[in-house]
Amino acid sequence: MSDPGNYAGSTDRSIGQLVASATAEMSALVHDEIALAKAEVRQDVKRGAIGSAAFIAAGVLLLFTMPMLSFAAAYGIHNLGLGLAWSFLIVAGAFILLAALIAFIGLRKFKKIKPPEKSIASAKQTAAVLQKAKPHPRPSIEAAAIIERSAVSGSSLAKKSIESGSGQDKAGSVARSST
Repeated sequence: MSDPGNYAGSTDRSIGQLVASATAEMSALVHDEIALAKAEVRQDVKRGAIGSAAFIAAGVLLLFTMPMLSFAAAYGIHNLGLGLAWSFLIVAGAFILLAALIAFIGLRKFKKIKPPEKSIASAKQTAAVLQKAKPHPRPSIEAAAIIERSAVSGSSLAKKSIESGSGQDKAGSVARSST
């Protein structure tokens, strides 16, 4: 940011010029802060994308190694003297138990999920404040002005109310209902 004392004739500047200068400098500062935030977010998103791609690649490689490990485990059990079919069944049973354990852990974690209590409380508080708030009072339109506008537009209701003398009451009720 620039120093206001460096301007030629800075002591002769009016209050309006000082306010305009401060506003321009504040605007530039806000724009620079927004640009910095955008750059930081872009950099974090790029890092996150590269990290996600690395995890996906690792998961795919692990997925491709599972059949090899399964065959190795089954043939290892077979070398201990068990039949080949029983060896594959034991490995399959181990995978089923492992899947059940992981599902149980996941289910317990899902049960611990709670609604966003702070956000809900804040929203309820805001709604309560807004319900108690009164709208900004609008200036009411005088009944005579409503009757004149209706008469100019050729409304038969306005003509009847003018003739019957009850135009003031009806126009007042219209004015109250329109606010």
